[in-house]
Amino acid sequence: MTKRDLVVRISEETGLVQQQVLEVVQRTLDHISDAVAAGTTVELRNFGVFEVKVRKARVGRNPNQPKTDVPIPRRTVVKFKPGKEMRDAVMKLSAVTPTPAR
Repeated sequence: MTKRDLVVRISEETGLVQQQVLEVVQRTLDHISDAVAAGTTVELRNFGVFEVKVRKARVGRNPNQPKTDVPIPRRTVVKFKPGKEMRDAVMKLSAVTPTPAR
């Protein structure tokens, strides 16, 4: 689902003009991005939590040259932890959908 799909869906459900819905969706996403960029945890009840985590520096390996160590620097990443309702919905999906045969 894209942002456009989300806007169209909300517009159809609420009867609001798509441009208005787009502005609200975009501002919501902007505020979430700004808060996470500032290092603030964003918790949306029944949806999930966006938080900033720091990965410590480590030594990796180049698969083409396994004897060569590659230093991987410390970095900051955004983690998303789904809420209970989303997690339960996804679990139902994996239980219902059979694995495609190859």
